Amino acid sequence: MAKKKNITSDAIVSYYMDYVLAHGEQPKNVYSFAKDNNFEESKFYEFFSSFDLLEEEIFTIFGTNTIELLSKSEEFETFDARNKLLSFYFTFFEQLTANRSYVVHSLTADKKPLQSMKRLKGLRHVFAAFVESLDVKTLDLNQERLERIQNKAIKETAWIQLLLTMKFWLDDTSKSFDKTDQYIEKSVNASFDLIDNTPLKSIVDFGKFIFKEKLDIRS
Repeated sequence: MAKKKNITSDAIVSYYMDYVLAHGEQPKNVYSFAKDNNFEESKFYEFFSSFDLLEEEIFTIFGTNTIELLSKSEEFETFDARNKLLSFYFTFFEQLTANRSYVVHSLTADKKPLQSMKRLKGLRHVFAAFVESLDVKTLDLNQERLERIQNKAIKETAWIQLLLTMKFWLDDTSKSFDKTDQYIEKSVNASFDLIDNTPLKSIVDFGKFIFKEKLDIRS
């Protein structure tokens, strides 16, 4: 009998993603999954309590890996909030693209959209902490309670923007997902111009881009 592997959480994640892509569904149970990959079932529970939480962890990993990659760049620390957020987006979507088959399946296989959203709970916390660290300059309201509401609104809006970008990326059929890159740049610039209360050029530019893309999709 072959000796059982000393398994790691990364290996379990890799085995799980491979299984889902090969079979189009979760493994039947942890026992069979562990047996097929030659490690003790108890090892799985050292890292994850269920397949559902493992799936949530995968998207959390995409977020934390993005931040770790950015933190290794000395140039990143010199960026303002706008360019730090742009850097997050481009790096994060590189992570998604490298695992596109799994991500598309995970976010579109369920008939109930809320089930897919549950998988993004950990990512949401990671992203919210990142947005908070940007210290986005907002209106000086001179009132602590109003400023807390304003900061919460920024995090919630940023999360919705990320979800909309993920939806655009899922539907994007352009080469190298070039249109997603355009969407990211225009949407992030538009959101910061709204905060800065600067002229509406970039907001109008983003609106034109979305309108054109919707027409292309319908035609």
